[in-house]
Amino acid sequence: MRHIRITRYENNLSSFGQGMMARLFIKWLCLTGAVWFAALAVDGISVTGFASAFFAAAAIGFLNMVFRPILLILTLPINVLSFGLFTFVINAFILKMATVIPGFTVNGFWAAVFGSLFISIANWVLTLMIGEKRMYSYSGMPHPGNGGVGNGAEDAPKDTIDLNKRNDKWQ
Repeated sequence: MRHIRITRYENNLSSFGQGMMARLFIKWLCLTGAVWFAALAVDGISVTGFASAFFAAAAIGFLNMVFRPILLILTLPINVLSFGLFTFVINAFILKMATVIPGFTVNGFWAAVFGSLFISIANWVLTLMIGEKRMYSYSGMPHPGNGGVGNGAEDAPKDTIDLNKRNDKWQ
């Protein structure tokens, strides 16, 4: 019998010792730094100060959260035909939409494409450095009836789903 345990990530401390809200703020600051460095590295992107980069990062985060999934679904056929390269256009469009923030400008399509690529890579690297944890953890552990330790569901922490495979069905 196969046993799977899925545990909800609680407000445990991250590698920096902060909770979830502090980690969100750190990611926001990292995205702010990525926007700032994109303005330095890419011609056509300009930021007038830290505040405009800070609010541009907030706008990009919000737009990525709200509009990006919708745009990815609507453009799925062209994204499949282009082997995912159309995602760069979507990212550039989101970066261009964030120019409603005063002091943050993106001039031109290619500046938006290269800027969004630069911001994505920088944000990915900084997220790896932070060591972000997922909302759920997965552990394939042996079932107590098959030589495992513990009492199964009685041992499980709060917000845990225990699944057992019996007769080719997960229960």
